[in-house]
Amino acid sequence: MGIITTIIIGFLAGVVAKFVTPGSNEPSGFILTTILGVIGAVVATYLGQALGWYRPGESAGFIGAVIGAVLLLVIWAMFSRRRTV
Repeated sequence: MGIITTIIIGFLAGVVAKFVTPGSNEPSGFILTTILGVIGAVVATYLGQALGWYRPGESAGFIGAVIGAVLLLVIWAMFSRRRTV
C-alpha cells in the first residue's frame, strides 16, 4: 500500500471516528483528522498484533483504523478533561 493510499484511508478513518465519537473538544482540521486516522491505523495494527488478531507484517484494515482512531479520541477526551478541570 502506498503512502497516498495510507493518507486517504487515514483521513476517511479519522472522519468516521469523529462522527462516531461525541465531544466538542477534539482535534479538528484536515491535517489533524488525517493524522488521527493514520495513527489510529498504526495503533490498531500493533494492538491487533499484540492480541494475536493479525500476524506480524499484516496491517489493520479500514475498520481497525476507525477503531484505533476512536480509541485515540477517547484517550484525548480523558486527558483534555483533566487538564481543564
